[in-house]
Formats: sequence, structure tokens, C-alpha cells
Amino acid sequence: MEIKKKTIAVIDLKAFYSYVECVDRKLDPWKTPLVVADKSRSVNTIVLSVTPYLKAKGIPSRLRIKDLPEGIEYIYATPRMERYIEMSSKVVSIFHKFVSEEDLHIYSIDEAFIDLTTYLDYYQKTPKQIVKDIIKAIKQETGLEATAGIGDNFFLAKVALDLYAKKQKDGVFIMHQEDVKDKLWPITPLSKIWGIGQRTEKKLNLLGIFTVEQLAKSNREFIRKKFGIMGDQLIDCANGIDESDIREVYIPKETSLSIGQTLMKDYSKEDARVVIRELVDELSLRMRNEGYMCEVVSLYVGYSSNKGVFGRRMTLLGASDDSINLRSAIFELYDASIKDLPIRRLGIAFGRLTKVKKHQQLDLFTSGEELEKRHNLQQTTDVLHNKFGKTCVLRASALTEASTVIERNSLIGGHRK
Repeated sequence: MEIKKKTIAVIDLKAFYSYVECVDRKLDPWKTPLVVADKSRSVNTIVLSVTPYLKAKGIPSRLRIKDLPEGIEYIYATPRMERYIEMSSKVVSIFHKFVSEEDLHIYSIDEAFIDLTTYLDYYQKTPKQIVKDIIKAIKQETGLEATAGIGDNFFLAKVALDLYAKKQKDGVFIMHQEDVKDKLWPITPLSKIWGIGQRTEKKLNLLGIFTVEQLAKSNREFIRKKFGIMGDQLIDCANGIDESDIREVYIPKETSLSIGQTLMKDYSKEDARVVIRELVDELSLRMRNEGYMCEVVSLYVGYSSNKGVFGRRMTLLGASDDSINLRSAIFELYDASIKDLPIRRLGIAFGRLTKVKKHQQLDLFTSGEELEKRHNLQQTTDVLHNKFGKTCVLRASALTEASTVIERNSLIGGHRK
């Protein structure tokens, strides 16, 4: 039986954050020097997005405020993550008008893969016609613009988007398997390719591999020895081969939960304990809401002024979703490893997640009555937090200067709502 050739599209919202800001201000993003960044923080604040007008002047979409070229009267837009999520949701609803949910993979807030294979006959249109219909609908309903790559698989579609579509007048580019030698193989440096980071590129360069063609023609066994199973993926992609299925591969499989914070000033060893306690409470709530318990806790601490970092992990005696148990384990790691140096970054993670069991093993150090009281208290506060917000019930320490819980929960993705 002949396997039907796939047709995959990946659609990207152009300069998404800055475009949303221009649309809301009724400004032309192609004529407006707008940057999305919170200028009130510091000159080291990262710019999240710049308009196409500024990109055309050679200004990258990611840099720090202090690195913006002088001589331009910039319009600063403070990030509004709630608004960006709202606009992204509108775009997703437009995708659903054209394809079913199982043929759509949301890759990021401004990018999505669509499997068009079964829709060509249905719409009686070419892949490019369908994609241009979707892009037109996005423009009409939201004011946003988009570009797209189309390919015989996910990898070729992404290469078509990243390296060619944005240079096309209509913003759409198609790559077939037969285009690999002319369009894919000459590409260098290798880090331009989706899935090849700078570390992998350096390792390949040390092996004398600088172009995709050289990688494609490399000895598979040799590359596999150097990179393990990733070596096969590298060779396949360099030859334009990607057998990923949107319904099987692109389903998120979260095996851990994590949370972290970069502090706005140096914290002492003692003050940082307040923030860690708050992070544990927040991540514990999230874990319970998702119906998980964890067996491993991890702690990450970054010192100020590049004075070092450390990461530690601990396996618990048994799976737990109890905030007190988890906090106790995190503090055990903290007290055993922390140096008395100024701290700027904190992070925790809960790993080896398992679904909550109806019956749980009691430990030898806490009575069943005590555990039940703790469970009931946490359940009650969880209900309140989920209904009225995470700041409706707070520890007294939230009023101290060291606390960040009130400020952090007024943000989305580290930015103001």
C-alpha cells in the first residue's frame, strides 16, 4: 500500500508582541520605531520584540535596552502578557476554523504546525492556497500578519519558514524533498537549522562538518557514536527526512514541574529562604491542581556577579504533594550546600511525577491525624487560591521586604499583565 505524502505547514505571527502593541495603538508597525520592553526596570532589561520597521534597520528582535542604537526616538511598550495570550488564542480559534484540533500543534505563543495532508482534497486547493487563506483570515480578524513555511514534513516546513519564507514577497515558501540538495545542503553555519544549537554546532565543527551537505554525507555509525540517538536524527534531518507525526510526537509529556525567579537585587542567605518558601508553596499548588505527587525535589541557586551556581537534588522517601514535606526537603538541600554569598537567582523543581493515589503510605514520623489536618488545610487554601487568586491568602512573611510573592503573582511570564 502506498503511503500518502504529507503536507505540513508552520505559521508564524510576524514580530508578534510589537505587532499587537501597534495594532492596539492604531500604528503602522512598518513605520513605527516601537520596542516591547519594560524601561522602568533597568538598561539591562531584555527587549522582547521590535517592529518590522526597526528590524529593517538591522536591529535584532532580542537585545538589551542599552544595546539599542542611538539616534532613534523609540516608543517603549511595557510587556502585557495577558493581552498577548488573548490575541494568540484568537489566532488559534482561526486555525480551528480550517483544521481539526488533532491536526494542529501549538509550538509557541506565536507559532503553530498544521498537518494539511487530509485537507487538500477536502478544500480542493493547493497547500499554498489554504495557507494564504488562513493568513488572510488572521489579518482580517486580528490585524496581525503572518508568514509560513510548507514542506513534506515538519523539519522541511520549519526550514522553509525560518530561512526562506520571511524573504518572500507573500511570506510563504515551500520545500519538497527534491529541494534538499539546492535549498538545504548549502546552509551554514549549522546553527541556522532548527534543532541544532551552538553546542552541537561546535562539536560538529570539531569533526570537520560545517555545512548541512557535509553532515548529510557523514558516516552514520561515526555520528551515532559521537551523538548517540541524536546522531541518527541529525543525519536524517540533513537529508530532509523527518517521520514525526503530529498526533503522536507533538503531544506534551511533562515529567517534571519547575519554577524560578531572578531577583531584582542581591539577597542574603537568610532573606532568600523567604522566596524559596514562596516558590515551594506556588509549585506545590500547581502540582496538586494537576493531580500529581513527586518523588524527587531539585534546588538551583545562582550567586550574584558570576560568583558561581549550584544545583542539588534529593529523592524523597516516598511520593508526596505535601507542601511541608517538600519544603523541608528543599531547605535540607539549601542549608547543606549554600554559601554565604549574595544571591540573584533561585529555582526549584519537582520530578519523577506520579498521579495521586487514593491510598498513600504513612511515614514513621508524622501521625495520621497530623497528616489529615495538613491535607485538609492545604486543600482549603488551594480552593481559595484557585477561586480568588494566589494572593487572597498569604503567609505573614509576604509583608516583609524580602518577599516577592505579591509582585510575582501580578505578572505573567515575568512581565506585567
